[in-house]
Amino acid sequence: MNGKLTRTLAIMAIMILGCAIWAYAGSHEMPKADPDALWEYITEESPYDSWKFWPDHQGMQPGRAPHGPLHKVYVNDRAFNSSRPPVQYGSIAVKENYGKDKELKAITVMYKKRGFNPGDGDWFWAKYSPDGKADKYGKPAGCVGCHGTRANNDFILVHEFK
Repeated sequence: MNGKLTRTLAIMAIMILGCAIWAYAGSHEMPKADPDALWEYITEESPYDSWKFWPDHQGMQPGRAPHGPLHKVYVNDRAFNSSRPPVQYGSIAVKENYGKDKELKAITVMYKKRGFNPGDGDWFWAKYSPDGKADKYGKPAGCVGCHGTRANNDFILVHEFK
């Protein structure tokens, strides 16, 4: 092949690949800061129970109020792959809150959304019943106040960045 044809084919291949990447990325957009959109995302579009645990917080762990005596914390790849605070925008941590009987009582979520709440790390918080009904969401004073004690760790309580 001559050089001109080779360059043309290479440019076409790059354009096709770029379009494919754009289409894939567009079909996996992060949700807006809305409890219903977030619930749909973590249960249908990217089921949180297939995500990872923080390396230093695996599986069922002892908890405390207001989350209950036991919990599991799942994190998406953006959170998991953040090596230091602040975590990447789009990071999500989902905490399953259990009673002493190991029955699921609530699901609480932290979602880092650019521009949502800059004064408090841009976190959107939501608390759901096990069936997905939003109870508290947005910037609940209790969430912001408690997690704010770890602002230097990007408001994350259960994981220590190394």
